[in-house]
Amino acid sequence: MHRWSLIIAALALLVLAGAGSALAARVHVRVEGKTQTIFGSTQPAVDAANALDALGAASAAGEFYYHVTMTGFGPYVDQIGLYPAGGDAGWDYKVNGASPPIDARDDALKDGDVVLWYWADFSSGAGPKTLRLVRFRRNCYRVLAQDDAGKGISATGAMLHVGNRRTVRTKGGTRCVGPHNGLLVRATMPGAVRSNALR
Repeated sequence: MHRWSLIIAALALLVLAGAGSALAARVHVRVEGKTQTIFGSTQPAVDAANALDALGAASAAGEFYYHVTMTGFGPYVDQIGLYPAGGDAGWDYKVNGASPPIDARDDALKDGDVVLWYWADFSSGAGPKTLRLVRFRRNCYRVLAQDDAGKGISATGAMLHVGNRRTVRTKGGTRCVGPHNGLLVRATMPGAVRSNALR
């Protein structure tokens, strides 16, 4: 009798351990479309177990369309919003600035991860740089251009947009914009994916 109790207890622990690994993490998500931000310029938090779940949670919160096709290699996101993938252009994702070598369904997330889905043209072979905006002092920002490995360098030539009121050029990827009364600031640069937005 005691032996069966131990076996049942061990099985219960295994079930709980397996359930724990499938639980969703609290992550931040943003979706950058071909011509504008589709969801989450400030990267709001959602619950998701993997990068594909993060897209689904963003779609539910932002009420935008996306479509997944099952392929021999796994799920493929072939459309977000108005634009279907075609030719050398389509949808890709990064986690914490890097392009993972696995499909979005298999990319398990941890609390605090940042998931970016974005439209890209891959005709040159490599994906575009993705911009990340960080504040380094009050009203001062640094723009980093991240490659597929997540390595960021100063985004020389990036522009900062302060709400819809003004646009200023960075110097070496940095710029202080002065008081902006809570307006969102974000960065753009030709050929790169728009940055997150900060106040």
